[in-house]
Amino acid sequence: MNVPPSDAAPIPTGVPGLDDILAGGFATNRAHLIEGRPGCGKTTLGLQFLLEGEARGETGLYITLSESKRELISVAGRHGWSLDGIHIYELVPPELSLDPAQQQSLIYASDLELGETVGMALAEIERVKPKRVVFDSLSEIRLLSQGSLRYRRQVLALKSYFLLNEATVLMLDDLTSDDDDLNLHSISHGVIRLEQVVPAYGAERRRLNVIKMRGTHFRGGYHDFVIQKGGLRIFPRLVAADHRRAFDQGQLASGVSELDQVLGGGLNRGTGTLIIGPSGVGKSTLALGYVAAALAGGEPALLISFDETIGILLQRAAGVGFDLVPYLESGLLHIEQIDPANVSPGEFAGRVRDGVERDGARVVLIDSLTGYMSAMPEQPSLVLQMHELLTYLNQQGIVTIMILAQHGMVGQMSSPIDLTYVSDSVVVLRFFESAGRVRRALSVLKKRTGSHEDTIREFRIDGMGLRVGQPLTRFRGVLTGVPTYDGGDSSLLVEREVGAEGE
Repeated sequence: MNVPPSDAAPIPTGVPGLDDILAGGFATNRAHLIEGRPGCGKTTLGLQFLLEGEARGETGLYITLSESKRELISVAGRHGWSLDGIHIYELVPPELSLDPAQQQSLIYASDLELGETVGMALAEIERVKPKRVVFDSLSEIRLLSQGSLRYRRQVLALKSYFLLNEATVLMLDDLTSDDDDLNLHSISHGVIRLEQVVPAYGAERRRLNVIKMRGTHFRGGYHDFVIQKGGLRIFPRLVAADHRRAFDQGQLASGVSELDQVLGGGLNRGTGTLIIGPSGVGKSTLALGYVAAALAGGEPALLISFDETIGILLQRAAGVGFDLVPYLESGLLHIEQIDPANVSPGEFAGRVRDGVERDGARVVLIDSLTGYMSAMPEQPSLVLQMHELLTYLNQQGIVTIMILAQHGMVGQMSSPIDLTYVSDSVVVLRFFESAGRVRRALSVLKKRTGSHEDTIREFRIDGMGLRVGQPLTRFRGVLTGVPTYDGGDSSLLVEREVGAEGE
């Protein structure tokens, strides 16, 4: 038998992100199983599949044994879709129909014998001759079959019929059977499972897993997705190795000469920098200095805020001399305010990718990883995903700045999670006490891409921005928060007033 080259070639699914996972889309002229509990998005996925076919001039047919045509039109309307170009064939009570011409063939599926039900569906396929079919759902066939052997044989017959009629089919299954005997996995060309997980607090999380897709090097593992107006949007699991590109080497300077000196000239492009320290020590302000310097040089930036609203962030930045509003209005700066309770890790990575690939960001600030950890409490997975995301950003030539708050204010410090090994540079900030006043110190503990100072310097934040002083050579134990005083305080920074000169 001669098989045409186009047989089982991938066709677009109509679902953003899914084609990437499936290496092109669903296999043409094959039957695919879409399974998942009620409410996880199977119907919406099926409608997107048919609408994509309609846009390409392919006839689509939705066979429903579980939802009425009226319900399907309602679902489509909430997404802003029109189903006028798609054939809908329902086996539901006639009083639910919107089309009086179809009422004579509308009967209760539960009152039909299995063969008669399937025969009516096949007759409609013969009449319409669709290229894309959604069969919703197999649970009704399972109930009518009253036995796993008869059920399997009937679905196998359906699959053979679809193949003979050169239709690409999605068979939906809501997994309502107590026995998950995987009857359909072996006879389906592809199997995709949708899942919905409800955390202890926050919105539900949805994810997708491709269990099987014959002859396709699909992307395995779980992929987060959301259902929004316009349908499903899937965020493929990030594989950094697939996103290499050439970029110009160089450094991003802050404009504060002493700070750049500590960091060996600035932050290297294609590296990730971790700024750690207690709450309130100035981590965000230090990071904003680099963002403001990049914006002043015409480089787009993405700021992801877990901890502050956009209004408070802009107000605080203006208070230390960084006016970000003009850059935000011009589109050079994009700020994403994220509620950790309502975003999945995959969606977070997707937003970062949008900022880089769509908006052209060259600097990415994540403030803070503490909020990110709240979005994904599984710490081993957090480190793996952050490692993948950082590798992706590095291969795009992005200057990535991450902020991590440590437990405690003074004295012994501890981090909720260790991300220093995935960071190229680590900047530590500390409070310390001197002459009855609380002061701040910074030091660079690590920089993979070049030399850096091993000194500890004091820094201050005021209405004119950030200042960095000389190395604290007369103090010992500054990083512990309780230093030993070895000399005078002439090397410490003094307060200055806005507009003062000569400091």
